[in-house]
Amino acid sequence: MIKFFLMVNKQGQTRLSRYYEHVEINKRAILEAEVIKNCLSRSKDECSFIEYKDFKLVYRQYAALFIVVGIDQTENEMAVYELIHNFVEVLDKYFSRVIMFNLDRVHIILDEMVLNGCIVETNRNRILAPLFVLDKVAEG
Repeated sequence: MIKFFLMVNKQGQTRLSRYYEHVEINKRAILEAEVIKNCLSRSKDECSFIEYKDFKLVYRQYAALFIVVGIDQTENEMAVYELIHNFVEVLDKYFSRVIMFNLDRVHIILDEMVLNGCIVETNRNRILAPLFVLDKVAEG
């Protein structure tokens, strides 16, 4: 099961966070700081899977953006690694350039892909269908 999903820039600032288990706000800040520190300190030659406390971290770097997913011991690391890549491809397909000004849309995309910590959809067209409907309603 996926415990959390983070998008972080190279400066260590969290741009998006989604938690699928209850974590108190003050503990989230500590958790994010430790997770970000662990991922940013690794070289590109090192594995993208990290054992951390009672769960695993799976991360990928895209230019100046890191996407980090915390999973439990039962989740398949490679499936999550591919989920991250699929998520980025969906973002690329929907957005022409700027993602950070459209975080509501990014949340919708993530919610279409992951529900209650479980991967529920990977088909790009089905993921983007609700957004295209919202865009048509906004235009009309």
